[in-house]
Amino acid sequence: MNAFPVTEDPRAITPGLPAPLSRHLEVATLFTQEYPLVLESGRSLSHVQVAYEQYGTPSPHHDNTVFVCHALTGDSHPARHDPDDIPGWWDVMVGPGRPVDTDVFHVVCANVLGGCAGTTGPLSPGETGRPLGPDFPEITVGDMVTVHRALLAHLGIGRLHSVVGGSLGGMQALEWLLRHPGDAGRFFLIGTAPRLTTDGLAAHAVGRAAIRSDPQFDQGRYADGLFGAGPRQGLGIARMVAHLTYMSPESLETKFGRAVQIGREPTGPAHGRYAVERYLEHQAGKFVARFDANSYLHLTTAMDRFSAFERPHLLTPGNGPAVHVFSFASDRLFGSDITGELLAQLTATGLTKVTHYRDTDSPAGHDAFLLNVPGYLREMRAVLAPSVV
Repeated sequence: MNAFPVTEDPRAITPGLPAPLSRHLEVATLFTQEYPLVLESGRSLSHVQVAYEQYGTPSPHHDNTVFVCHALTGDSHPARHDPDDIPGWWDVMVGPGRPVDTDVFHVVCANVLGGCAGTTGPLSPGETGRPLGPDFPEITVGDMVTVHRALLAHLGIGRLHSVVGGSLGGMQALEWLLRHPGDAGRFFLIGTAPRLTTDGLAAHAVGRAAIRSDPQFDQGRYADGLFGAGPRQGLGIARMVAHLTYMSPESLETKFGRAVQIGREPTGPAHGRYAVERYLEHQAGKFVARFDANSYLHLTTAMDRFSAFERPHLLTPGNGPAVHVFSFASDRLFGSDITGELLAQLTATGLTKVTHYRDTDSPAGHDAFLLNVPGYLREMRAVLAPSVV
């Protein structure tokens, strides 16, 4: 993999980064005009910026590195580096004494290609200096993995101990397994699927329609590289729709039921008084403060078009990497049928080391993979142990 080995100050060179940032964020510039990143669409990108963070210490033989792939709206900061650091999105999983134990493992996590937290994406400037916006090329989950692998080459890391990811991160881990099975000894596919169901496609379609119909969308040419511009209402609605797929009906009922938000009277028939509505509006408000609408369009489209077993894979029957699948009974986005399909297709490749842990305790739904679910975390800790293959 050809990479241009430059690491720079992300605050100085990267427009549109959300605040606050961990002081541990690094940015590498990969690929060159001579050796660009050739995307699966046939288009190419040169000088791709990749925002990433590292935890722990590499072993002398560089065989203790775990690569963490983030989900749709995640970034390169899964966990605190120290008590004074900002919270991470996976603090229950990554850190000292956690299943991905940073006292044992060297951990790398990168913002995906097409994201909006430091890696090249629609907010990146084009030739005119304005954000690429809708001119940013179509990307795939495979393109994301290509950039991850280029980052590892830049860091001088060869074979990984593990690749770990949940949801879209799990799709990246699955793609990595199928195309480059020799890159790691273990692959962890958590709360994920080989493809989106029609229900998942529909939820994304509604969200993208909400963004496109916002008067501030302006065909995607709304931003000058700053967060807060553009289709805030549409992006917020997209988040509300998606959030419903991340929670289970039971968790919604338990948390809210038909409770009325105290002190918040409706202003008319279009505005309800129910606590669940206020909760979704709160989630929308938090989201639009940290995410870019064009990135959301590109990343959800990449998820939609992902079909892991549609192309030939490089797995061969017999011994291969260990594959650990984790699912959640309350997950309405990736239910038991799609998990069964994933397991059947993995088995059909001839892999001999495939395990499946299904949590039946957490009512949290799809988001359970991010939460403190004791049985799931115990199993993750057990199978991640360095002596376990």
